[in-house]
Amino acid sequence: MEQKKYIIAMDQGTTSSRCILFNRQGAVCSVTQKEFPQLYPQPGWVEHVPRDIWSTQMGVTMEAMQKIDARPCEIAAIGITNQRETTIVWDAATGQPICNAIVWQCRRTADQIEQLRRDGMEETVRQKTGLIPDAYFSASKLAWILDNIPQARTRAQRGELRFGTVDSWLIWNLTDGQVHATDYTNASRTMLFDIHKLCWDQELMDYFHIPASMLPQVLPSSHIFGATDKFGGSIPIAAAAGDQQAALFGQCGFEAGDAKSTYGTGGFLLMNTGKDAIRSKRGLITTLAASGTPAASRNYYPSYALEGSIFVAGAAIQWLRDEMKLLDDAGQTENICASLKDAGGVYVVPAFAGLGAPYWEQYARGTVVGLTRGVTKEHFIRAVVESTAYQTNDLLTAMKEESGLPMASLKVDGGASANNFLLQFQADMSGLPIKRPQCIETTALGAAYLAGLAVGFWRDTEEIRCNWACEHTFLPTIDLRVREELLCGWARAVRCAIAWAKDQQ
Repeated sequence: MEQKKYIIAMDQGTTSSRCILFNRQGAVCSVTQKEFPQLYPQPGWVEHVPRDIWSTQMGVTMEAMQKIDARPCEIAAIGITNQRETTIVWDAATGQPICNAIVWQCRRTADQIEQLRRDGMEETVRQKTGLIPDAYFSASKLAWILDNIPQARTRAQRGELRFGTVDSWLIWNLTDGQVHATDYTNASRTMLFDIHKLCWDQELMDYFHIPASMLPQVLPSSHIFGATDKFGGSIPIAAAAGDQQAALFGQCGFEAGDAKSTYGTGGFLLMNTGKDAIRSKRGLITTLAASGTPAASRNYYPSYALEGSIFVAGAAIQWLRDEMKLLDDAGQTENICASLKDAGGVYVVPAFAGLGAPYWEQYARGTVVGLTRGVTKEHFIRAVVESTAYQTNDLLTAMKEESGLPMASLKVDGGASANNFLLQFQADMSGLPIKRPQCIETTALGAAYLAGLAVGFWRDTEEIRCNWACEHTFLPTIDLRVREELLCGWARAVRCAIAWAKDQQ
């Protein structure tokens, strides 16, 4: 029998699809990435073509295997991690999507959420799902599709349509429609799932008029969902997890109090709270964490997490590059920021899709304050980069108060964590040591670990923990008075963005 050498991690993100092959040491052996189009049909609307998601993910996976001549018999398993909340509906018989995917960033259902609050459903949502009602989550997006795509609701009631987050869409296609499933972490982001009873909630399904036949089976993140023969031989699909829960697992966030911050298209701070589903009063949400179950054990015990979500982090740098044409490459930002002593008094609040935690102001929009005649484009770029650290610090402050758990340092990951300026500024604003691991691909690595545990590629989490290594620690260096001045300026800028929203309502 051939020795299994690799785990495939399919990392399907908001702006690109990636595939990474990892070995037993958790090292990257091959990686391939491909961007796909972002569609903005109206202001505040964001869509993807579901077939673009599928075709790019297939393409990068085949290419990553070919790069190192990895044969199917050498692959122990596939783990999937994905952009969460993004909503896809397809025909159960043909597998054809009935419309474009509605992306997590899309705000088209903001009015629907306001109606939910007027209907007195906010507390029900919070108690059952751990979420704060928002257009961010899947339920209102799914309801919009059923209400606005011709014949969709009638077909759904006849059992002809299927709904899924991106993991379900990939699993369906990988198995030629044989498996319609998701995991607990993705289900917990739909605003339809009871995170305490671990089941779809009938009251919420009735409110949004969602037929049960549309919904996928919900399984643990580390679980053999099925198998695929798309790559020349049968390979088990042994994990699925939302990207942020996968990143927490990839950072070895196995115990209560472990936390990580991911700097991706959005920004996401998660803290493992163990068996306790902590109810937040500061705008954080309660969600299910990914739990790894060794292959020798079939027992599943849910773990919970507190999460703060920043809607726009790395997406603001892409905006500087693609829409504003101020950059040729995102990597330029580090040198530009480091060349300045400060941002010239400028603050940018990148509320392009509203403000997430801890504010949850869905009508807020991007705001620039502090402009003077001496401000240059370099100051503007630095202010955009700094906004990610400011937003993350808002989450850190709330999380430390809410959890009551000590936080001695913060582990970071995601593409923007390669930016030394950003991480030093984060350390200065938070007053915490910021630890960047040697492998910053922790989202994909978490999916790989979850899959590997399910098939016995790794024995247990202790074996996995031995793979984690710190590449660099960023220590706070800023004067405390300067820190407070900068944070006060940021708070004023956020109030301006919120005032813009309030004046519209």
